Amino acid sequence: MAVTPVGNPYVESSDLVANYPGASEALAERIDIVGVNPFANAAARDAAIPSPVQGQMCSLNDDNKGYRYDGSAWVLFSGAGDANFTNAATGTYTDAGISYKWVEFLASGELIVDRAGFADVLVIGGGGGGGGATPSGEGGGGGGAGSHSHITSVYLDAGTHTVTIGAGGAAGPAVTPLGSGKNGIASALGKYIASGGGAGTNFVNNLPGFDGGSGGGGGDGVGGLGILTQGNNGGSGATATSAAGGGGGANAVGTDASATTTGGAGGAGTSNSITGAAVTRAGGGGGGGQVTGGAGGAGGGGAGGGPGAGTAGLVNTGGGGGGAGVAGSAFAGGAGGSGLVIVRVVV
Repeated sequence: MAVTPVGNPYVESSDLVANYPGASEALAERIDIVGVNPFANAAARDAAIPSPVQGQMCSLNDDNKGYRYDGSAWVLFSGAGDANFTNAATGTYTDAGISYKWVEFLASGELIVDRAGFADVLVIGGGGGGGGATPSGEGGGGGGAGSHSHITSVYLDAGTHTVTIGAGGAAGPAVTPLGSGKNGIASALGKYIASGGGAGTNFVNNLPGFDGGSGGGGGDGVGGLGILTQGNNGGSGATATSAAGGGGGANAVGTDASATTTGGAGGAGTSNSITGAAVTRAGGGGGGGQVTGGAGGAGGGGAGGGPGAGTAGLVNTGGGGGGAGVAGSAFAGGAGGSGLVIVRVVV
Protein backbone atom coordinates (compact mmCIF):
# COMPACT_ATOMS: atom_id res chain seq x y z
CA MET A 1 0.00 0.00 0.00
CA ALA A 2 1.27 3.44 -0.86
CA VAL A 3 2.15 5.61 2.10
CA THR A 4 1.18 9.25 1.96
CA PRO A 5 4.14 11.42 2.96
CA VAL A 6 3.80 13.90 5.77
CA GLY A 7 3.53 17.45 4.42
CA ASN A 8 3.23 18.69 0.87
CA PRO A 9 6.14 18.01 -1.54
CA TYR A 10 5.58 21.48 -3.02
CA VAL A 11 5.06 24.51 -0.76
CA GLU A 12 3.54 27.31 -2.80
CA SER A 13 4.35 30.07 -0.32
CA SER A 14 8.10 29.45 -0.53
CA ASP A 15 8.40 27.76 -3.93
CA LEU A 16 9.98 24.87 -1.99
CA VAL A 17 10.32 21.46 -3.59
CA ALA A 18 11.11 18.68 -1.11
CA ASN A 19 12.30 15.09 -1.31
CA TYR A 20 11.37 12.49 1.35
CA PRO A 21 14.35 10.11 1.58
CA GLY A 22 14.46 6.63 3.04
CA ALA A 23 11.63 4.59 4.45
CA SER A 24 10.48 7.08 7.05
CA GLU A 25 8.15 9.86 6.06
CA ALA A 26 8.82 11.93 9.16
CA LEU A 27 8.84 15.62 8.40
CA ALA A 28 12.11 16.03 10.33
CA GLU A 29 13.91 13.80 7.80
CA ARG A 30 12.86 15.83 4.79
CA ILE A 31 15.73 17.19 2.65
CA ASP A 32 15.04 20.49 0.94
CA ILE A 33 16.22 20.81 -2.67
CA VAL A 34 15.97 24.58 -2.79
CA GLY A 35 14.76 27.28 -0.48
CA VAL A 36 14.99 26.51 3.23
CA ASN A 37 18.00 25.09 5.13
CA PRO A 38 20.45 24.03 2.41
CA PHE A 39 23.71 22.49 3.60
CA ALA A 40 26.70 24.79 4.06
CA ASN A 41 29.00 22.52 2.03
CA ALA A 42 29.60 18.92 1.01
CA ALA A 43 31.18 18.03 4.36
CA ALA A 44 28.08 19.22 6.24
CA ARG A 45 25.86 17.27 3.86
CA ASP A 46 27.88 14.07 4.30
CA ALA A 47 27.80 14.43 8.09
CA ALA A 48 24.01 14.85 8.05
CA ILE A 49 23.43 12.06 5.49
CA PRO A 50 26.10 9.42 6.18
CA SER A 51 24.26 6.71 4.21
CA PRO A 52 22.50 8.36 1.25
CA VAL A 53 20.14 6.38 -0.95
CA GLN A 54 19.49 6.74 -4.64
CA GLY A 55 17.16 9.62 -5.45
CA GLN A 56 18.01 11.83 -2.51
CA MET A 57 18.60 15.48 -3.41
CA CYS A 58 20.05 18.53 -1.69
CA SER A 59 21.56 21.95 -2.31
CA LEU A 60 24.86 23.43 -1.10
CA ASN A 61 25.46 27.02 -0.03
CA ASP A 62 29.14 27.21 -0.99
CA ASP A 63 28.54 26.69 -4.73
CA ASN A 64 24.80 27.46 -4.88
CA LYS A 65 24.13 24.23 -6.82
CA GLY A 66 21.86 21.25 -6.42
CA TYR A 67 22.88 17.59 -6.22
CA ARG A 68 21.26 14.18 -6.63
CA TYR A 69 22.57 10.89 -5.24
CA ASP A 70 22.72 8.41 -8.14
CA GLY A 71 23.33 5.34 -5.98
CA SER A 72 27.10 5.71 -5.80
CA ALA A 73 27.90 9.43 -5.69
CA TRP A 74 26.39 12.90 -5.41
CA VAL A 75 26.08 14.32 -8.94
CA LEU A 76 25.27 17.83 -10.11
CA PHE A 77 21.73 18.25 -11.37
CA SER A 78 21.04 22.01 -11.21
CA GLY A 79 22.54 23.21 -14.47
CA ALA A 80 25.11 21.87 -16.89
CA GLY A 81 28.79 21.49 -16.13
CA ASP A 82 31.73 21.39 -18.51
CA ALA A 83 31.45 19.69 -21.87
CA ASN A 84 33.84 16.93 -22.94
CA PHE A 85 34.98 15.93 -26.42
CA THR A 86 36.47 12.61 -27.48
CA ASN A 87 38.60 13.97 -30.34
CA ALA A 88 42.32 13.66 -29.69
CA ALA A 89 43.33 16.84 -27.88
CA THR A 90 45.71 19.13 -29.74
CA GLY A 91 47.08 20.34 -26.42
CA THR A 92 46.55 20.74 -22.67
CA TYR A 93 47.58 23.32 -20.08
CA THR A 94 46.80 24.59 -16.59
CA ASP A 95 46.07 28.22 -15.75
CA ALA A 96 45.29 29.57 -12.28
CA GLY A 97 44.79 26.03 -11.04
CA ILE A 98 42.28 25.10 -13.76
CA SER A 99 43.23 22.41 -16.27
CA TYR A 100 42.14 22.67 -19.90
CA LYS A 101 42.35 20.64 -23.08
CA TRP A 102 41.75 22.00 -26.57
CA VAL A 103 41.34 20.76 -30.09
CA GLU A 104 42.24 22.79 -33.18
CA PHE A 105 40.62 22.23 -36.58
CA LEU A 106 42.76 23.29 -39.54
CA ALA A 107 40.44 21.57 -42.01
CA SER A 108 36.74 20.75 -41.95
CA GLY A 109 35.76 17.82 -39.75
CA GLU A 110 33.62 16.80 -36.78
CA LEU A 111 33.70 17.54 -33.07
CA ILE A 112 32.48 14.57 -31.03
CA VAL A 113 30.95 15.61 -27.69
CA ASP A 114 30.22 12.73 -25.30
CA ARG A 115 29.17 14.93 -22.37
CA ALA A 116 26.98 17.97 -22.92
CA GLY A 117 28.02 21.17 -21.22
CA PHE A 118 29.94 24.39 -21.64
CA ALA A 119 33.04 25.12 -23.74
CA ASP A 120 34.97 28.08 -25.12
CA VAL A 121 35.12 28.45 -28.88
CA LEU A 122 37.25 30.46 -31.32
CA VAL A 123 36.00 30.64 -34.93
CA ILE A 124 37.85 32.58 -37.66
CA GLY A 125 36.65 32.95 -41.25
CA GLY A 126 38.83 32.82 -44.33
CA GLY A 127 40.61 36.04 -45.32
CA GLY A 128 39.71 38.04 -48.41
CA GLY A 129 41.88 37.99 -51.52
CA GLY A 130 43.98 41.02 -52.47
CA GLY A 131 43.30 42.97 -55.66
CA GLY A 132 45.44 42.56 -58.77
CA ALA A 133 47.37 45.30 -60.61
CA THR A 134 47.11 46.28 -64.26
CA PRO A 135 49.88 47.10 -66.74
CA SER A 136 48.95 50.78 -66.80
CA GLY A 137 49.96 51.25 -63.18
CA GLU A 138 46.88 50.74 -61.00
CA GLY A 139 47.42 48.84 -57.71
CA GLY A 140 45.10 46.49 -55.82
CA GLY A 141 43.66 46.85 -52.33
CA GLY A 142 44.58 44.45 -49.53
CA GLY A 143 42.12 41.73 -48.56
CA GLY A 144 40.22 42.07 -45.29
CA ALA A 145 40.70 39.51 -42.51
CA GLY A 146 38.06 36.91 -41.72
CA SER A 147 35.82 37.48 -38.69
CA HIS A 148 37.51 36.73 -35.36
CA SER A 149 34.78 35.35 -33.09
CA HIS A 150 35.73 34.19 -29.56
CA ILE A 151 32.74 32.99 -27.53
CA THR A 152 33.00 31.76 -23.93
CA SER A 153 30.65 29.36 -22.15
CA VAL A 154 29.05 27.98 -25.31
CA TYR A 155 26.62 25.15 -24.54
CA LEU A 156 27.32 22.07 -26.65
CA ASP A 157 24.87 19.18 -26.85
CA ALA A 158 26.19 15.65 -26.74
CA GLY A 159 26.65 14.29 -30.26
CA THR A 160 28.47 15.10 -33.48
CA HIS A 161 29.03 18.75 -34.41
CA THR A 162 30.04 19.70 -37.95
CA VAL A 163 33.12 21.91 -38.23
CA THR A 164 33.62 23.94 -41.41
CA ILE A 165 36.92 25.72 -42.13
CA GLY A 166 36.47 28.55 -44.61
CA ALA A 167 38.94 28.87 -47.47
CA GLY A 168 40.69 32.15 -48.15
CA GLY A 169 39.38 34.23 -51.03
CA ALA A 170 41.03 33.91 -54.42
CA ALA A 171 43.58 36.52 -55.42
CA GLY A 172 42.64 39.21 -57.87
CA PRO A 173 44.15 38.41 -61.30
CA ALA A 174 46.36 40.66 -63.35
CA VAL A 175 43.60 41.19 -65.90
CA THR A 176 41.58 44.29 -66.68
CA PRO A 177 38.78 44.76 -65.71
CA LEU A 178 38.58 41.67 -63.48
CA GLY A 179 41.30 42.60 -61.06
CA SER A 180 39.35 42.45 -57.78
CA GLY A 181 39.92 39.58 -55.37
CA LYS A 182 37.23 37.30 -53.96
CA ASN A 183 35.74 37.33 -50.47
CA GLY A 184 36.85 34.67 -47.98
CA ILE A 185 34.52 31.83 -47.00
CA ALA A 186 32.87 31.59 -43.58
CA SER A 187 34.03 29.10 -40.94
CA ALA A 188 31.57 27.51 -38.51
CA LEU A 189 31.07 25.20 -35.56
CA GLY A 190 27.38 24.36 -35.85
CA LYS A 191 25.46 27.61 -35.44
CA TYR A 192 28.56 29.60 -34.44
CA ILE A 193 29.70 31.27 -37.66
CA ALA A 194 32.56 33.64 -38.54
CA SER A 195 32.22 35.44 -41.87
CA GLY A 196 34.94 35.56 -44.49
CA GLY A 197 36.95 38.72 -45.11
CA GLY A 198 36.10 41.25 -47.81
CA ALA A 199 38.18 41.32 -50.99
CA GLY A 200 40.46 44.12 -52.10
CA THR A 201 39.54 45.83 -55.36
CA ASN A 202 41.51 47.00 -58.37
CA PHE A 203 41.83 50.67 -59.31
CA VAL A 204 40.20 50.28 -62.74
CA ASN A 205 37.17 48.51 -61.27
CA ASN A 206 36.25 51.86 -59.70
CA LEU A 207 34.77 50.04 -56.70
CA PRO A 208 35.16 50.41 -52.94
CA GLY A 209 36.68 47.48 -51.08
CA PHE A 210 34.25 44.63 -50.49
CA ASP A 211 32.46 44.22 -47.14
CA GLY A 212 33.21 41.19 -44.97
CA GLY A 213 34.35 40.11 -41.50
CA SER A 214 36.86 42.90 -42.05
CA GLY A 215 36.54 45.10 -45.12
CA GLY A 216 38.84 44.89 -48.13
CA GLY A 217 41.07 47.80 -49.13
CA GLY A 218 39.88 50.14 -51.85
CA GLY A 219 41.83 50.32 -55.11
CA ASP A 220 40.19 53.63 -55.91
CA GLY A 221 38.01 55.08 -53.15
CA VAL A 222 36.91 53.89 -49.74
CA GLY A 223 37.57 50.56 -48.09
CA GLY A 224 34.92 47.93 -47.41
CA LEU A 225 33.01 47.63 -44.13
CA GLY A 226 33.80 45.14 -41.36
CA ILE A 227 31.51 43.49 -38.81
CA LEU A 228 31.37 45.28 -35.46
CA THR A 229 33.25 43.45 -32.64
CA GLN A 230 34.62 40.87 -35.12
CA GLY A 231 36.50 43.03 -37.62
CA ASN A 232 37.22 46.51 -38.99
CA ASN A 233 36.92 48.57 -42.15
CA GLY A 234 39.43 48.54 -44.97
CA GLY A 235 41.54 51.55 -45.91
CA SER A 236 40.95 53.86 -48.86
CA GLY A 237 43.02 54.08 -52.01
CA ALA A 238 44.64 57.33 -53.14
CA THR A 239 42.08 58.58 -55.61
CA ALA A 240 43.29 58.92 -59.20
CA THR A 241 46.68 57.39 -58.35
CA SER A 242 48.14 53.89 -58.32
CA ALA A 243 48.30 53.27 -54.53
CA ALA A 244 45.62 51.19 -52.77
CA GLY A 245 44.31 50.85 -49.22
CA GLY A 246 45.09 48.09 -46.75
CA GLY A 247 42.53 45.50 -45.69
CA GLY A 248 40.93 45.72 -42.26
CA GLY A 249 42.11 43.47 -39.42
CA ALA A 250 40.24 42.03 -36.45
CA ASN A 251 41.77 44.63 -34.10
CA ALA A 252 42.41 47.66 -36.35
CA VAL A 253 41.24 49.36 -39.52
CA GLY A 254 43.25 49.11 -42.72
CA THR A 255 45.42 52.15 -43.40
CA ASP A 256 44.66 54.53 -46.25
CA ALA A 257 47.21 54.78 -49.04
CA SER A 258 49.58 57.44 -47.72
CA ALA A 259 51.02 58.74 -50.97
CA THR A 260 50.75 58.37 -54.73
CA THR A 261 53.16 55.45 -54.78
CA THR A 262 52.70 53.87 -51.29
CA GLY A 263 50.01 51.36 -50.37
CA GLY A 264 48.23 51.34 -47.01
CA ALA A 265 49.14 48.81 -44.30
CA GLY A 266 46.76 46.04 -43.32
CA GLY A 267 44.99 46.33 -39.99
CA ALA A 268 46.38 44.34 -37.06
CA GLY A 269 44.73 41.12 -35.92
CA THR A 270 43.56 40.15 -32.44
CA SER A 271 45.57 38.26 -29.82
CA ASN A 272 43.86 35.29 -28.18
CA SER A 273 45.04 32.82 -25.50
CA ILE A 274 42.48 30.03 -25.82
CA THR A 275 45.34 27.54 -26.28
CA GLY A 276 47.27 28.82 -23.25
CA ALA A 277 49.66 30.94 -25.34
CA ALA A 278 48.86 34.32 -26.85
CA VAL A 279 48.53 34.08 -30.65
CA THR A 280 47.57 36.95 -32.97
CA ARG A 281 45.35 36.08 -35.94
CA ALA A 282 43.12 37.75 -38.53
CA GLY A 283 45.40 40.53 -39.82
CA GLY A 284 44.50 42.48 -42.95
CA GLY A 285 46.46 42.44 -46.20
CA GLY A 286 48.58 45.41 -47.24
CA GLY A 287 47.60 47.53 -50.24
CA GLY A 288 49.66 47.56 -53.42
CA GLY A 289 51.84 50.55 -54.33
CA GLN A 290 53.84 51.60 -57.38
CA VAL A 291 57.02 51.96 -55.32
CA THR A 292 56.20 50.71 -51.79
CA GLY A 293 53.62 48.12 -50.82
CA GLY A 294 51.71 48.29 -47.55
CA ALA A 295 52.82 45.97 -44.74
CA GLY A 296 50.60 43.02 -43.89
CA GLY A 297 48.72 43.35 -40.61
CA ALA A 298 50.05 41.41 -37.61
CA GLY A 299 48.24 38.08 -37.47
CA GLY A 300 48.77 36.59 -40.92
CA GLY A 301 48.06 39.51 -43.28
CA GLY A 302 49.97 39.35 -46.57
CA ALA A 303 52.13 42.28 -47.67
CA GLY A 304 51.21 44.44 -50.64
CA GLY A 305 53.44 44.43 -53.71
CA GLY A 306 55.53 47.50 -54.43
CA PRO A 307 55.87 46.72 -57.27
CA GLY A 308 55.03 43.07 -57.75
CA ALA A 309 52.47 40.46 -56.74
CA GLY A 310 50.74 40.60 -53.40
CA THR A 311 51.71 38.09 -50.70
CA ALA A 312 49.15 35.49 -49.66
CA GLY A 313 47.59 35.62 -46.18
CA LEU A 314 48.92 33.00 -43.76
CA VAL A 315 46.94 29.76 -43.74
CA ASN A 316 44.66 29.06 -40.77
CA THR A 317 44.86 32.63 -39.48
CA GLY A 318 42.13 34.24 -41.58
CA GLY A 319 44.71 36.78 -42.79
CA GLY A 320 43.87 38.91 -45.82
CA GLY A 321 45.92 38.67 -49.01
CA GLY A 322 48.14 41.55 -50.06
CA GLY A 323 47.22 43.71 -53.03
CA ALA A 324 49.48 43.86 -56.06
CA GLY A 325 51.60 46.88 -56.98
CA VAL A 326 52.78 47.64 -60.49
CA ALA A 327 55.34 49.55 -62.56
CA GLY A 328 54.64 48.82 -66.20
CA SER A 329 53.56 45.16 -65.78
CA ALA A 330 50.50 43.33 -64.48
CA PHE A 331 50.64 41.32 -61.25
CA ALA A 332 48.13 39.24 -59.27
CA GLY A 333 47.16 39.91 -55.68
CA GLY A 334 47.71 37.45 -52.84
CA ALA A 335 45.09 34.89 -51.84
CA GLY A 336 43.48 35.11 -48.41
CA GLY A 337 44.50 32.72 -45.62
CA SER A 338 42.12 29.97 -44.55
CA GLY A 339 40.28 30.12 -41.21
CA LEU A 340 40.24 27.79 -38.23
CA VAL A 341 38.16 26.57 -35.26
CA ILE A 342 39.43 25.88 -31.72
CA VAL A 343 37.36 24.34 -28.91
CA ARG A 344 38.53 24.38 -25.27
CA VAL A 345 37.03 22.56 -22.28
CA VAL A 346 37.87 22.22 -18.58
CA VAL A 347 39.18 18.80 -17.57
